[in-house]
Amino acid sequence: MNRYLIITLLFLSFGCDKSGHSNHVHDSDSKSGSVKTYYTCSMHPSVKEDAPGKCPICHMNLTKVEVDDSSESKDQVSNTPKVIYRCKDYPEVTSEVKEECPIDGTMMISDSLSEASKIVAKVKLRSSQLSHFKPDYFPVTSMRMTKRIRLLGSVLQSEEKESNIPARIGGRVEKVYVKSSGSFIRVGDPVVEIYSPKLITAGEEYLVARESFSKTKKREFKEMLEQSKEKLRLLGIRSKQIEKWYMDKTVPKNIIIYSNTTGVVRKKNAFVGAYFKEGQNFFELSDLSDVWVEMDVYEQDSSLVQLGQRVELEFSALPGVKINGVIDFINPVLDSQSRTLKVRATIKNESGKLRPGMIANAVLEIKFDGLPLVVPRSAIIDTGKRKVVWLKVSDKDFRALSIQTGFESDGYVEVVTGLKEGDQVVIEGNFLLDAQAQLFGGYEDMESSPAMEGHNH
Repeated sequence: MNRYLIITLLFLSFGCDKSGHSNHVHDSDSKSGSVKTYYTCSMHPSVKEDAPGKCPICHMNLTKVEVDDSSESKDQVSNTPKVIYRCKDYPEVTSEVKEECPIDGTMMISDSLSEASKIVAKVKLRSSQLSHFKPDYFPVTSMRMTKRIRLLGSVLQSEEKESNIPARIGGRVEKVYVKSSGSFIRVGDPVVEIYSPKLITAGEEYLVARESFSKTKKREFKEMLEQSKEKLRLLGIRSKQIEKWYMDKTVPKNIIIYSNTTGVVRKKNAFVGAYFKEGQNFFELSDLSDVWVEMDVYEQDSSLVQLGQRVELEFSALPGVKINGVIDFINPVLDSQSRTLKVRATIKNESGKLRPGMIANAVLEIKFDGLPLVVPRSAIIDTGKRKVVWLKVSDKDFRALSIQTGFESDGYVEVVTGLKEGDQVVIEGNFLLDAQAQLFGGYEDMESSPAMEGHNH
């Protein structure tokens, strides 16, 4: 009996040791286990329950959420606001102390990063999630930025090129070649026929002088010939007309007057039977040898346009032809309704093919100074209140940073503040990280809710 009693006591002692060991292992697992579970509403992330059920607000089924509560990576981004200094005209040149800009010698200006570079969300992925998460990264880098701005414009008559076709000698209009105002006239087009005794006399003087010089070759007749020829030229008579008069040995009763300019008739004064004195205008024209092209620049690009910039123009009236112009006027006032700025270029139109009202497609290429930091447009999530990028801290840890952006060019966006060169930003998969953060209360609730501080997924 004593022997059986001893065996029984040994068995109980062993069982207690084994049970104690098992309990120790269980406690150790409990302490080392990093997964916590609660239930939340997808529409109201502030709701957190220990058991499944209905949302007390909208009565939707609660969603199970597992939180990895393990210690975070030591490689974290500082959330301490800091102040750096930048060159005013070269923002890519920075310093931690206020000093003169090494490029142009001007004093650097402060650039507070209290808002930008602030962590607004944190996500840590568990190993099971990493097998489904295939992100793509882009290292923040500096590069020279250019931007091609496409503009829509229209051809206008140049107010500086208004001209007239005057009567250079008195006479009566016998015929009008221009039908109405709005007609287009080129240099050399016939406009009127006039009867002018003074002009006929001047033509006969030329014929006499030329005939006399051809017979005698005397100097005085040569001088008379040159003077009479110059007089006819000043009266608007062309060389071909004079030659024809000489060949016919007579001056016609009605003499054709040709246009000395190109343009659109704004006002027609000439009609058959009208008498004109010297200096009166047969027609008033808008000269189209030079035309204006007025273009609209959207408000967000208005600060980039400067006088002297070259613009490339294309017109549907001249397919396949590109014409270069120069911006020579910028309206100082923005149109309050269309939110556009009017700019203008003056171009040559010697052929007269460009007419007021024609549509122009223009391209203005802007070259930015310096080498700003840039990220792809796909890396930025615009929440409406701020612009956010997701930064890689480790293979599991990600931080959402608020940044300040500048101009955009060819799919890249300038980063004014918030990132430094070499930072790895997520360009594919950032919206999945955003969804994870939103599930746990969104960006705005992180600072206000202690439960969300340092949350991990």
